[in-house]
Amino acid sequence: MSENREWMYRRFLPDGALNPDFQRGLQGFIDYASSRRDLMDGEKIRCPCRKCDNIRFHTKNNVQYHIAKNGFVRDYHIWRFHGEIEMPTTEYHNFEDIEDNEDNYQNMVMDIAASQYNIQNIEEPPNPKAELLYNMLKAADKELWPGCKTHSQLSLVARVMSLKAEGNMSERCFDQWLDLIKEILPENNLAPTSFYETKKLLSGMGLPVQRIDCCPNNCMLYWEDDRDLVQCKYCGESRYKNNRDSRSSRKTLVAAKRMFYFPLTPRLQRLFASKATAADMRWHASSIDDGVMRHPADSPTWKHLNDIFPDFATEVRNVRLGLSTDGFQPFGQSGQQYSSWPVIVTPYNLPPWMCMKEQFMFLTILVPGPRNPKEKLDVFLQPLIAELIQLWNVGVLTYDVSLKQNFQMRAALLWTISDFPAYSMLSGWSTAGRLACPHCMDETEAFTLSHSGKQSWFDNHRKFLPINHPFRKDKKSFTKNKVVTAQPPQGKSGQEILAEIELMGFVKVTGENQEAINKASARRYGTGWKKRSIFWDLPYWKFLLIRHNLDVMHVEKNVFDNVFNTVLNVPGRTKDTSKSREELNTYCSRPALKRNQETNKYPKACYTLDTNEKRVLCEWVKTLRFPDGYVSNMGRCVDLSKLKMFGMKSHDCHVFMQRILPIAFRELLPVHVWNAITELSLFFKDLCSRNIQNEDMCRLNDMIPITLCKLERIFPPSFFDSMEHLPVHLADEARLAGPVQFRWMYPFERYLRKLKNNVRNKARVEGSICNAYIVEEALF
Repeated sequence: MSENREWMYRRFLPDGALNPDFQRGLQGFIDYASSRRDLMDGEKIRCPCRKCDNIRFHTKNNVQYHIAKNGFVRDYHIWRFHGEIEMPTTEYHNFEDIEDNEDNYQNMVMDIAASQYNIQNIEEPPNPKAELLYNMLKAADKELWPGCKTHSQLSLVARVMSLKAEGNMSERCFDQWLDLIKEILPENNLAPTSFYETKKLLSGMGLPVQRIDCCPNNCMLYWEDDRDLVQCKYCGESRYKNNRDSRSSRKTLVAAKRMFYFPLTPRLQRLFASKATAADMRWHASSIDDGVMRHPADSPTWKHLNDIFPDFATEVRNVRLGLSTDGFQPFGQSGQQYSSWPVIVTPYNLPPWMCMKEQFMFLTILVPGPRNPKEKLDVFLQPLIAELIQLWNVGVLTYDVSLKQNFQMRAALLWTISDFPAYSMLSGWSTAGRLACPHCMDETEAFTLSHSGKQSWFDNHRKFLPINHPFRKDKKSFTKNKVVTAQPPQGKSGQEILAEIELMGFVKVTGENQEAINKASARRYGTGWKKRSIFWDLPYWKFLLIRHNLDVMHVEKNVFDNVFNTVLNVPGRTKDTSKSREELNTYCSRPALKRNQETNKYPKACYTLDTNEKRVLCEWVKTLRFPDGYVSNMGRCVDLSKLKMFGMKSHDCHVFMQRILPIAFRELLPVHVWNAITELSLFFKDLCSRNIQNEDMCRLNDMIPITLCKLERIFPPSFFDSMEHLPVHLADEARLAGPVQFRWMYPFERYLRKLKNNVRNKARVEGSICNAYIVEEALF
């Protein structure tokens, strides 16, 4: 915006009084923000003061007070969060002119928005499907009884269903409760009398669900052309259980195994049908390119998709999606072993303060247990991939209530989010063994340790250093007598990877050519590929810059566990073991750590603490106090008898790694060890920033190989497993895909915790142990 708004950052006059120009301009801003009813939360507007940062909503008076006290957030000359967009041609120098011609100004802004984003200001009636929903809501929104002003039939039904879910009430108790409510209310009331009537009333608002039978061995789905088969066409297993009705001799057909599929399209349409979210689904189009990445819409991956497919980018209401999956056992390790795999899809069109929230995480597929599906996960993804292909090629007619228009909504999947084992299930690249790194692929220099037999990525990071770095010529601190001249592996594009997979003859596990599957399985030894992922069926998948994300949450937790347990020398968890010391001087030249022939003991390493130092650390951690909700009570995780910490969750490790670790080891470790660990801590802290810039990620990408090399000069080769290697690629992923808050597992883990609690409560109400019925019904 070329308009002169210098008054925004000139609050005070030289004598300390409030600037009259600032006061007039502030009032004009409040009037403008209040006129944009579509961007308000009731009577509240978004506050652009330095503390609220356009995230919190307040009343007009509170916003005016906040700005007068704290000032405007930096570089907010364009009021993009309040409906304004950049206007490159028109220039204003007098703020009062804008204030006097406010209506013309808003019309001009809307005209420019219409031409820039291909949105026409023509109101249309809802399409038949949307109109059916609105008519149903209108019919259900009746007075509960004549004269009732507090509740409608719809509000009562929604409230009691919410209470049933929160209280885990059985259907029998729910029916009795509704009978009591019916008796208490006046005559001629519209309260339902049973759970069946309640579900029937809400069926119009409910989202469709498909129950699809599947092979007990996860070979196939009885779906589409195979829906009428009675046995698996691959393994010959029967589709149905051999059950007989106890009341008759008639055989009942009960599926041996089934999955749930919740179609994605209706839920995406609801985002545009609701006034609460319809306008926010276009938020990403108002984001300006100022070099700061605050959202995936600012990332090169998002922009690259727009450049490759301009017809898709033209309609800003087209949806970008992320997919995540993870297995969970509802009763942990102590109960019955049952591993269920929910697949969750979330839209990225929403602004940062709404994106990744629980209400916008759509449980799309429920892969049944009790066993881990492993590479057969693609079998269960077939309905979702088919729907995504349809949404990309054709789209679906959708009504946008904020603009009162019908449009053809399309959707694209940007990437997947998962922990490292699930990464293998989704991508088809094995994340175990010497070729575990999906970025380095077969250009890795990992090797098998002679004594422990584990894979080590020791001395695998000097090739990422600048060509003239002195570490490359160091023959003593790293592998003996080794000089590194190799260059880092060049990442392959999606098109190159797909061509490689097809050249090797790998096919989908859902394919019918079983002979080709067997041949590909025989050829996969010596390569990291296990299968041709079903995601390659998406027409745009091979053009994406990032397809599968490394989960920063799990990588950070594993790195912290290895560092912390090795420094504290925790038995069973440290990487500094007797086998490690035996093989240490096989690969390195560190005579100071050799076994003493006289005492037959290994000397204490510089990177470990003695008993007194561990006691000091544990007692200090036990006394730490944090703000409520910032982190769990770490004092409960301290075991003073064994001088270790236990039971720390992923977020505890996250806080400890970035905030506490440099302070905890400052006086306990030698300076060179503390410097290396502190650099690692600061790397994760900078990586997890909510606002990132390309130059910052390039700096981290250049810094992390040096940090890892410093750690290699200190710790033994057994310390460096695949998790210690993956940080070398995290900064580059952030440079391409944006802030990690939109690409890590924290929000999905919280969502899965809620599902786990639902399963436990369902089992408690039913008085049964965990089984397929309990899990499926609870999550359904």
